[in-house]
Parts: sequence; structure tokens; C-alpha cells
Amino acid sequence: MQSRISLLISSVLVCIAVLSSVGFTKETATEKSAPAAKAEEAALSFPYIAEITTNDVYIRSGPGTNYYDCGKLNKADKVKIIGSQFGWSRIVPPPGCFSWISKQYVSVDSNNPDIGTVTGDAVRIYAGADSLKPIHSTTLQLNLDTGDKVTLLGQQKGDYYKIAPPAGAYLWVSTEYTKPLGPAGEVQLITEPAEEPDTNKPTIVPIKISLEAEKIEQYHALEEQIKAQKAKPVTEQNYEKIKKALAEIAADQQAGKAARYSTFAIEQIKRFELTAAVAKDLQLQETQLQQAKERIEKARLAKLQKVPDLGRFAVIGQFQTSNIYGPEAELKHYRITDDAGKIICYALPTGPARQIDLSTFIGTKVGLVGSIEPHPQTAGTLARFTEITKLD
Repeated sequence: MQSRISLLISSVLVCIAVLSSVGFTKETATEKSAPAAKAEEAALSFPYIAEITTNDVYIRSGPGTNYYDCGKLNKADKVKIIGSQFGWSRIVPPPGCFSWISKQYVSVDSNNPDIGTVTGDAVRIYAGADSLKPIHSTTLQLNLDTGDKVTLLGQQKGDYYKIAPPAGAYLWVSTEYTKPLGPAGEVQLITEPAEEPDTNKPTIVPIKISLEAEKIEQYHALEEQIKAQKAKPVTEQNYEKIKKALAEIAADQQAGKAARYSTFAIEQIKRFELTAAVAKDLQLQETQLQQAKERIEKARLAKLQKVPDLGRFAVIGQFQTSNIYGPEAELKHYRITDDAGKIICYALPTGPARQIDLSTFIGTKVGLVGSIEPHPQTAGTLARFTEITKLD
């Protein structure tokens, strides 16, 4: 019995040793393959040629599955990769891909209807998709300027021309489904229509175009920030960081069109800032005006509080004689003065008051019942009174 147990233990130990050896061999192979793959990838620099490793790989308008698809690639198809970002490869659009341009900025030569000339600056080019209308194809690829040429593909939808993707217009595929083959220019595996319609030649994208495209992307990101600032109230807008970033692009000699766009954007921002400064000044003036109005109103209310309640009297003061129209005037006028002798208004008896002996009121404090009206002759006021009462 003991010998059988010993034999069983020996068999188990042999099996464990065999399994350990197999596991060790597999792990070692994995460790060797990873550095080899990294070395292969590191040996390549953009641009390079890659092969698609499976079927039905979507071409995307941007680096992510949230971007719309612009076609498909299949296993063994070749693409030219000019950059990468977050697991996505930027590629030169393969045959069959297209872009959209607004037809209002394109002039077509009747003698050469396949070629259009751009008639405006910073005209936007959008990635095209068979499944989307041009107005819904919203991924911006690049901008073209006056005099740039585009190849028309003979189709027009609404207000847009369908065109071959211009140089600098890129699309994207998932890097997971690509296999590097070698540097572009050495691996001649793909061709695209050249500028002359009757010939084909390998498309080799210079590195500087890739750098320019990167700067254009940066510019458009800053353009969105400018829009966000403009959406704020004028007095809350702040463009300092945006201007600094635009100035860096404008100073980059390899930024190409992005440098021109950035310079123009900086000039626009200066105008926005001037508008904001004027708005801030107006707001300050309005605040100061409102404060002045409040001070005036406060002073008026304080003064009103000091005015005595006249009750039923139109005016109260010292009753004095006046020779404003001379001693022989038919209608004799009087003066109402304050305690300091300053004239408050002139007074003229009317109605019942004309039957009263007013001489008995001279030099006394009285209250007059009547109305107050302007008195052009003295540039003051006149109290027409029907009743007079001594207040002393």
C-alpha cells in the first residue's frame, strides 16, 4: 500500500514539472515577442505604409468611434500613416474617399470642368461620407485659400461640391487593425490620382504638411475657445491665454496656413477686446450716473423733510409792501419774505382778499390761501391769494 502511494506521488510531481516547463516556455516566448514588436514600431517614423489586418475596418472622420465613418478597408489594403493619436492612425485618404466644399467659394472653368479654383480665404473642407448629407458632414479637415485648386468629382449636393480630398486632408483608422510595412517612399504599395488626371503616382506627404495640419488643428481648437468667450457677457470675456497660444502658432515658421489664420485671429481678438473695453467704460459711466442720481434723490428727500407742512396755505412768510409796478399801480403787489428778508415770492390779492385792509398785515407773518404761478416780470413766482391769515 505504501509503495502505491509513493508511486502516485512521484507521478504527480512529474506532471507538475512538465506543466511548469511548458508554462515557462510560453511566458518566455511572450516576453521576447513584446520587445520585438516595440523595436519594429520604433524603427518607423512618419509617414510610413501599413497594411490592414482584417476586414470591414471603418475609416473615420476623426480619431474615435464617435466620429462618422467615411468608408471601409479590408484585409491586405494599404494605407499611408502620417501620424497617430490615442490609438488612432491619421491616414492619407485612400481611393474612394471624398470631401465637401461650399460651391459659393469655387469657380469652375468651363474649359476644364473637373478643376475648381477657390475664391475665398479660410474656406472650410469637410470630410465626406456616403451615409450623410453635406450639411451633416461636420468634421473639418483643413482650410483652403484664394487660388487653391480642387478636383471636382462631378457630383453636387445642395450648396456643396464633392471633391477629391486635397493635400493635408486626412482621415483615421484604428491603429489596432494596422500592420507597419515600411517607410513611405521605400514601400511603393499605394497610388492615388495625381494632379494630372491621366497619370498615377505614389503619394508621398512631406513631414512639414503633417506639422502644418497639427497646427491647423490647434488653431481650430483655439477658434472654438474664442467662440466660447464671445458667448459670455462682454465684460466677462478674457482672451489672454488664447492670444498667447495663437502668437506661438503665428511665430512658427512651419505652421504654414495656421500661422496666417492665427495672425488674423489675433487681430480679431484685438477688436473684441476694444469692444469689451468700451463696454466696460460705458458700464462704469452708467454705474457712476446711477450713483449720482441716487445722491441727488437722497439730497432732494432730505431737503423735502426740512420743508415745513404748509397745510392749507400756499405760502407762509413775512408780508411786506412792494413797488414792483410803482406806488400808483392799479393792482398793488406785495412781497412774501423769509426770516432773513429774502423774497420767497410776490403776492397779489384776488377775489375776497381785495376787500380786506391789507395794511394791518404789513410786517407780520402770514399764511396765504390761493395758488402759485410763474411771474415772468420778476423771473420768480406769484401767489394769487384769496385769503390771508396772521400767524404771529
